[in-house]
Amino acid sequence: MYSNPLLLLLALLGPTAILAQLNVLARKAGKLYFGTATDTGELGNTTYYSILTNTSEFGQLVPSNGQKWIFTEPLQGVFNFTEGHIVTDITQKTGQLLRCHNLVWHSQLAPWVENTTWTAETLAPMLEEHVFREAREWKGKCYAWDVVNEALDEDGSFRESVFFDILGPEFIKIAFRAAARADPGAKLYYNDYNIESPGNKSAAARTIVKMLQDDGIKVDGVGLQSHFVVGSTPSIDEQIETMRGYADLGVEVAITELDIRLDLPANTSNLAQQKEDYKKTVGACMQVKECIGITVWDFWDPVSWVPSVFEGQGAATLYFDNFTKHPAYYGVVEALTNKTDGGKPGCKSRREAKRSKPSFP
Repeated sequence: MYSNPLLLLLALLGPTAILAQLNVLARKAGKLYFGTATDTGELGNTTYYSILTNTSEFGQLVPSNGQKWIFTEPLQGVFNFTEGHIVTDITQKTGQLLRCHNLVWHSQLAPWVENTTWTAETLAPMLEEHVFREAREWKGKCYAWDVVNEALDEDGSFRESVFFDILGPEFIKIAFRAAARADPGAKLYYNDYNIESPGNKSAAARTIVKMLQDDGIKVDGVGLQSHFVVGSTPSIDEQIETMRGYADLGVEVAITELDIRLDLPANTSNLAQQKEDYKKTVGACMQVKECIGITVWDFWDPVSWVPSVFEGQGAATLYFDNFTKHPAYYGVVEALTNKTDGGKPGCKSRREAKRSKPSFP
């Protein structure tokens, strides 16, 4: 019946796969977007760009690097927003939502930030000015800002950084206050990794939200980076429980940097497991109404950050080098159409959910 092998494959995958476009399915399921990060280096590839700007596939974009401190304030008091506006300009043309990332992070700082000898009296106004100037630059254009990124260590304590070492937790309050003053219409997020399952770090992330709320400071969401490893991704029930824990504080949740790396080379077995891991992660968001959207941390393997950081690992995204789709793409499709395994919505309280903590590298 099917002389063309591609048609046979599509038939086996089913009609949903043939018509699958992730943002369309996410919106149909009641989510705000399915999006992707992107960076300037890949924008010259015409195939990549056509997928990136297909609003049926991706309804939201985030600059991977262009809004980080090293670009936006390379010298003290000298602001340069050119790199960050490259992705912004795309969203202005296509109508895609823009997530903005990030205002304060211990990494990718301009060298002067770490090389200056600070006191609390000098660092606090500098930090406030940086956040205010950058957030004001994008006023009215960002759906959300990742205001503070990765302020926690793995045990739930605060990470040592130029900001924490001088100002303590107050640096978080300074940043959120300044961002709210600069762009009161944007959603303001705390964003981190390994806060997707029950444990000390996710509890500490909730404490950050409560700290801000107790001081009357605007905080709207928690971003779950969700950089996972094939075979050790948290279970769907663990992710649901954790998302609901944040939602119980009255904030929204988003999966902000999803990728799931595997040990190379990719093969039938690890790609099948990757599909299941993507499926349960997106499926968790589908079952928590306060989880408003999913962003993958770029969608094409050759531009993923993973191989340069994790030796021997890669193939973490949804598209192979030749732009064919990983099986994981269709796992996402299944999750977006509510074909998830486990995690029955409404049938398990947070106290009843499993509390085992998965191992991370």
